Amino acid sequence: MGRSYWAVVLTPENFLITKQKGFKLQGLKSTQKKKVRRIDVGDRMLFYITEQQVFGAVATVTSAFFEDTTKVWSSHDVNEDFRYRVNIEPDFVLEESEYIDAHQIVPRMDFVKKWIPEFWPLAFVGDLHIIPKVDLLLIESEMEKIHRRNPRKNNWGSKKSTKIS
Repeated sequence: MGRSYWAVVLTPENFLITKQKGFKLQGLKSTQKKKVRRIDVGDRMLFYITEQQVFGAVATVTSAFFEDTTKVWSSHDVNEDFRYRVNIEPDFVLEESEYIDAHQIVPRMDFVKKWIPEFWPLAFVGDLHIIPKVDLLLIESEMEKIHRRNPRKNNWGSKKSTKIS
């Protein structure tokens, strides 16, 4: 089976939690079980941050999904424990000042074309979406440009886009 490309939709708080954990683990809501079962090692994840309407990271899945009810992420639903989890490895993680404004890039994304242009945010309602490979690569190439202009001492963003198939 080929790779899948995912948009993970997170609140700013939950994105920060994932970032503080070194982009090694991502929890997904219990309502996403059918989709989560399709996530496989080597799949790629694009992180969209709600409220700010920005893209902040790209990661590669390094494990099959597993269940864990340890409280890590927060939700307005007190019963939500983000029990479906995958291990990930960061490819590009931007600093807040570098986040890619979705308003600037979504007009070039295939994923949002089924929505009327002014309603593109509806494409990111929900927590997990399969997106076209070309969309992930488009945003990742923008992240790579940012990284080349502003290299940091951490190793996030050290992968080469040529690795991606």
